[in-house]
Amino acid sequence: MSDDFMLQLLNVESAYGPIRAIRGVSLKVRQGEIATVLGSNGAGKTTILKTISGIIDPRKGSIEFRGRDITARDPAEIVQSGLSHVPEGREVFPLLSVRDNLMMGAYTRHDRDGVARDVETVFGYFPILRERAAQDAGLLSGGQQQMLAISRALMAAPQLMLLDEPSLGLSPKLTREIFEIVVRINRERGTTILLVEQNANMALNASDYGYVLENGRIVMEDDCARLREKDDIKEFYLGMKEEGVRGERRWKKKKTWR
Repeated sequence: MSDDFMLQLLNVESAYGPIRAIRGVSLKVRQGEIATVLGSNGAGKTTILKTISGIIDPRKGSIEFRGRDITARDPAEIVQSGLSHVPEGREVFPLLSVRDNLMMGAYTRHDRDGVARDVETVFGYFPILRERAAQDAGLLSGGQQQMLAISRALMAAPQLMLLDEPSLGLSPKLTREIFEIVVRINRERGTTILLVEQNANMALNASDYGYVLENGRIVMEDDCARLREKDDIKEFYLGMKEEGVRGERRWKKKKTWR
């Protein structure tokens, strides 16, 4: 694998019983970038992340992280190698305090001073967590729980962070705030990020490179700036449709019905 690529999947296939969720997926994530996987519900996006982090064993294919084969390795070993996973639905520990949730994220570490510094760092990203540090995580709002889930993953000091649907269930304002912090984490800490997201507009604006997943297969990939200009992406993921006006082409938002 090229030294430029922190993560590489080659022809990976994973299934739930007889149902193949992803089929022959190959993708690469370059060191220091934000990469995104777009796709509708059920396309297999979450399965990709679970397969990378060892929650699901692939039936075929290989996964390399930092030049090392991590295919079907134990999830704890994968975390120790420098990879953290922020799952869909946050999955914080509801009966533990905010601070104890953060400490759970750092369970593989032994550098107490570094852990203390990182607690302060995540409180800087999400000041509300400092205010709620002694509060049970289950009492936080959905947006605050998402902040905590991201912060808990950062406490493992990852080189690569997998983010699964960070905007799920959040207001547009909170979604913007979360994505702004994700970009800051990437730029300030140099953390490489693989993002799975249904909010294509946010994902494409925040990311460097993108993949489009349909029915478990990668059907398109490109730099995000170019993906945003592709007609299929505009129509099916950005909610825009083409209209002819006096021989010219223009795009406008589709009407949505509730």
